[in-house]
Amino acid sequence: MSPGKGEDKLIAPKYVIGLDFGTKSGRALIVDSRTGETIAQSVKEYPHGVMDSRLPDGTTVLGAEWFLQHPGDYIDVLESTTREALGAAGIRGADVIGLSIDFTACTILPVDRSATPLCFQERFAHRPHAYVKLWKHHAAQSQAKEIDELLAAEGLLDSPRFGGKVSSELMLPKILQIVEEDPEIYDEADSILEASDWLTRLLTGETKRSGSTAAYKAMWQEGEGYPPPRLLKALNPRLERLAEQKLAGEICPVGKKLGELNAEWAGRLGLQRGTAVGASVIDAHAGLPGCGITRPGQMMLILGTSSVQAVLSERGYSGEGVLGGVKGGIIPGYYAWESGLAGVGDMLEWFVTNSAPAAYKAKADSEGASLYQYLSARMQDARPGSSGLLAIDWWSGNKTPFVDADLSGLVLGYTMKTKPEEVYRALVEATGFGTRMIMDAFREGGEKIDEIYACGGIAEKDAALMQIYADITGCEIKVSASEQTCALGATMYASVAAGAARGGYDTVAEAAAAMSRIRDEPYKPNGANAAIYGRLYGIYEDMYAYFGGEGSPMKRLKGIRDGAGPVPGR
Repeated sequence: MSPGKGEDKLIAPKYVIGLDFGTKSGRALIVDSRTGETIAQSVKEYPHGVMDSRLPDGTTVLGAEWFLQHPGDYIDVLESTTREALGAAGIRGADVIGLSIDFTACTILPVDRSATPLCFQERFAHRPHAYVKLWKHHAAQSQAKEIDELLAAEGLLDSPRFGGKVSSELMLPKILQIVEEDPEIYDEADSILEASDWLTRLLTGETKRSGSTAAYKAMWQEGEGYPPPRLLKALNPRLERLAEQKLAGEICPVGKKLGELNAEWAGRLGLQRGTAVGASVIDAHAGLPGCGITRPGQMMLILGTSSVQAVLSERGYSGEGVLGGVKGGIIPGYYAWESGLAGVGDMLEWFVTNSAPAAYKAKADSEGASLYQYLSARMQDARPGSSGLLAIDWWSGNKTPFVDADLSGLVLGYTMKTKPEEVYRALVEATGFGTRMIMDAFREGGEKIDEIYACGGIAEKDAALMQIYADITGCEIKVSASEQTCALGATMYASVAAGAARGGYDTVAEAAAAMSRIRDEPYKPNGANAAIYGRLYGIYEDMYAYFGGEGSPMKRLKGIRDGAGPVPGR
C-alpha cells in the first residue's frame, strides 16, 4: 500500500528532489515524500542568462527573435542548487529516494557522441546554432511555415500529430533552421536533444528521451514514432533519416523510472548511486499534479514568464493552437489538452522596464514596494473599461488560435489623459482575455471546465491580477499553496519513479493526493465586473479577427521592419 496523509509518523521519512529549470533560473526542491512538505530549496540564476543579442564572445550578433542559452549554465545550476538544498535540509544523500526534472520546452541543443554540447568545442563557440535554442526562440518562423505548407499539400496539417498549424517553438522547425542556415552543425551533431533529456542522459548514462517532450514538442506518437522519413525528406533531403540519426533513444513515459543515478553524478550532487531518476516532464505540465489535478473538468493555469492552460480528457483533440493528441503525456491514462499565451510576465516586465515613469519608480522605492506592486495597487480599484483601453497580448506572438510568432501586440484607446497604471491594467486584462479564449477553445472541443487551479509566481503574488482573471473568466480560481508548484510536481514524478516499496508511490494520482496543497481562499468572480468584461471580450474577439491571420497589419509592419517589402498584392 502506498504511503499518504495521516500515515504512521514513526516511519522514517524519505525525501525526493524536484529539479526545476525555468527561463531565467533553475532550482532544487527537496520535499517529504509522505506529505509534500518542503524541507529545503535552492535557486540560482543562469550565469549567461537568456542570450538574445550576442553570444558569450561578445562579438557574434544574433538576429531578431533569437533566444539562446548556454548549456554550461544548466550544469552549474544542477550541481550548486542540489548541494545547497541538501545542506540546508540537513539530510543524508541516502535518504533521497528519487529525483526528477521539469524543464522549459521545446529547448534543444546539438551534442556529439559523448553527449558534449557542440558549443563547448572551440571551433563552434562562435556559431549560434551550436547553442541551446530556448523554448521562446522564434527565429524559425519561416521554417514553421515551410512545414505547414508541406503538411497542407499532403492533407496532414489538421491531424492530431500536427494540430492545424506548426509552432516555431517546436523541435522540427528549430532543427530545419539549423539544416538550412548552418548544415555543418547538423551534420556534426550525433544527437539533437531536449535540454532535459541531455541532463537525464548525463545523470544516468541512459540513451532515453522523455515521452512528455517527444510527444508534445517533437511530433512523436506511440505506435507510430516521429514523422515518417518520406515526409521529412520532402521537407529537406538531409532530414530523411532524422529519427534514427539525430533523435535516437527509447521513449520513456512520464510517471516511470528512466534510470538510476550513476556514480559520477551521485558524487557530484552528494546523493547515493542508484537513486531513481524519473522521466523528465515539461515544466508547465508538472503543474497539473503539483496543483492536485488528476481528472477532467479541472483546468490548470500557470502564470509566469508565459502562461499555460491544460485540461485532462478521456479523448484526444487538437487544432487552432490546442495540442491534445497524446495519451499519458502528463497524467497516465488521460489525454491532456494544452495551450497558452506566449507572453505574460515577459510582457508586464517589458512595460515596467521601458514604460513606467521614473516618478513611479521613486514613489515605489519610498513605499518599499516593487514597481509591479505599485502599479498593481494603483490599478486594482478601477472599474473595468473606465480607461477606454483594450490591448492584444501578442508581444511574443500568438499561440491560440493563429500559432504565429509574426503577430505582435497592440493597445487601443490612448488619450491625453491615459495613465501608466491604466496601460498596465489593459495589458493584464489582455492576458485574461487570451486565457478566456483558450478556455472557449477547450469548450468548443467538447471539454467542460468546472474549476481553475492556478500556480506560478504571478498567481502567488499578484492578488489584483488574479481577481481580474476571475472576473474575466467568470470562474472561481483556486491557487496552489506551494510557491514552487511545478518543482513540487517534479518531486511527485520522482516519488513514482522510486516506487511505493522505497517510500514513494505507485501512481502519479496517489502522489498528487498526498503531496499537493491548495490555499484556503479562492478568487471568486464579481458579477458586475464580469458583465462589463463580457462586453470588452466581444471587442477583443473583434480585434483578434481583424489583426490576426496572413493579412494582418502586424505582419506587414514586421515585413517592413525586416526589409521584406510590402505583402504581395498590397
